[in-house]
Amino acid sequence: MLSSVQVGYISAAIFFIAVVHTFSARHFLRLEKRYPRFKALWHVLGEIEFGFGFWGCILLVFLAVAVAPSNAADYLMSRDFTEPLFVFVILVIASSRPIINVTRMLVSALERTVPLHRNIRNYFLLLSFVPLTGSFITEPAAMMLAALLLRDRYFLRPVPEPMKYFTFAVLLVNVSIGGVLTPYAAPPILMVAKTWGWGFGFMIFNFGLKAIPAVLINAALVTAIYRKVLVNLGDAEDAAVKPVEVPALIKFIHLAFLVLCVFFSHYPVILIAIVLAFFGFTRAYKRFQSPLLVREGAFVAFFLAGLVVLGGMQSWWLSPILVALDSTKLFLGSIVLTAFVDNAALTYLGSQVEGLSDIAKYVLVAGAVTGGGLTVIANAPNPAGFAILQRTFAGGSINPIMLFLFALVPTCIAAVFFFFL
Repeated sequence: MLSSVQVGYISAAIFFIAVVHTFSARHFLRLEKRYPRFKALWHVLGEIEFGFGFWGCILLVFLAVAVAPSNAADYLMSRDFTEPLFVFVILVIASSRPIINVTRMLVSALERTVPLHRNIRNYFLLLSFVPLTGSFITEPAAMMLAALLLRDRYFLRPVPEPMKYFTFAVLLVNVSIGGVLTPYAAPPILMVAKTWGWGFGFMIFNFGLKAIPAVLINAALVTAIYRKVLVNLGDAEDAAVKPVEVPALIKFIHLAFLVLCVFFSHYPVILIAIVLAFFGFTRAYKRFQSPLLVREGAFVAFFLAGLVVLGGMQSWWLSPILVALDSTKLFLGSIVLTAFVDNAALTYLGSQVEGLSDIAKYVLVAGAVTGGGLTVIANAPNPAGFAILQRTFAGGSINPIMLFLFALVPTCIAAVFFFFL
């Protein structure tokens, strides 16, 4: 039987393999054409959210074989999977057509209050207001809505390629920092809020008041740079921005499901009951629905569940590192690590460390959300934005280096607000 030290080393190795898998997931998609016989396998392994869940299962198998089946079962039962379940439930509900339509109506209402050219005000709101709604309808839902509207109103039209990269970079950064007004909408916040006792008031005063001006400045900057391009495009009319009419009562019921989900976010049995009731309701009124993001929600939940399994055995090496760093180094290190490790993974690992000061907790999470727009794997909603927009770029794909370079400016602006204010 292996010693606890050996188990710790192997669990750390599996964790780092999961990180490498996540960062290189797209390479598996290339194997689909080379080895079509295993096309389904390569496609699943190529899903960015699949990596941590898959290697979490590998860790459990290792514990069962190398230690004892009872040991693996006891470890699994000791983990708390409430957060992954909550993310699945709220993503499915928040991305439904009635909720999306309500958000679109709010954007249209705000548009009419801004005395600027229609394209300028719409573009600005899609990069500012919609990311901030991610604090309420969840970051993945905000990313999906903003990416769809940007694609149909601007990216499919003759705009410069640098504008696409800068726009998408600002969207990624703003979604990452725009979801911090509440403790449930951003995965990196959700993974620590319960453990550290961060509630609505704490998030608003410590994160929200810094995120809002950063989001607005980022959006205003890119809007000002490309204002002439936006004006010359003329009015953009498209079917995507004309929501299918949904009765007010249906919208109200969907909002009620969303509120119940948030209110009972720490009660897994009630969450299961809510989502089952929601599935029944949407089935009964199918004509007012668009396809629910069940698959996408399940993959994100699987990612977070794998993170819970893998992360629970990493505190032995992470704790000395985090405790030894001062606030400045921890903040900058968190930003850099987020580019290579999903920010929810980083903050969850931090929550497993005992003895972190309140300042260390803040700078760790602040750095994680600040760096959430640097790469595709830096934040859980990013892959959804890539999937929606990548075909509109030259060659049908997004250059990750170019995107990283364009994301440096909005990331630095966010860093100034979160660290110095």
